[in-house]
Amino acid sequence: MRVSVIGGSTVTDEQYQQAREVGKQLGEHGHDVVCGGLTGVMEAVCRGASEAGGHTIGILPGERRAAANDYVQTAIATGLGNARNVLVVLNGAAVIAVDGGTGTLSELGHALDMGRPVAGLGTHRLDSAAGCDAIEHVETPADAVDYVESTVQ
Repeated sequence: MRVSVIGGSTVTDEQYQQAREVGKQLGEHGHDVVCGGLTGVMEAVCRGASEAGGHTIGILPGERRAAANDYVQTAIATGLGNARNVLVVLNGAAVIAVDGGTGTLSELGHALDMGRPVAGLGTHRLDSAAGCDAIEHVETPADAVDYVESTVQ
């Protein structure tokens, strides 16, 4: 299965390690990782997945595939800027969000609109009164992977 992993481009060491562990878990379970292909969570998840033998796909905002982080195996240049966020989510059967800013928030919105299962690790909490209670907030990378695996048939 392809899993989209979204999150901040600037992260703490703890968030980097958490995202790297998400990638490792996904790679060990035979899943492909789809992300935005740049720094922070995107680099960490690709690093972890690559180290575990998984395949990584980076959907880049710019026109240069060479802009991808060193752990992206398949770089897709879009020239779309942040509009590529829709493509990041669209190309995964499920989403794992680690931390994140406004770009991550937009990806969460797209994921919920598309009906993708979403596991959240320290990411945005949306008001359930607005019908946005579909994010499963979890404690560990393993919990995130378990959740997305249990929700996708």
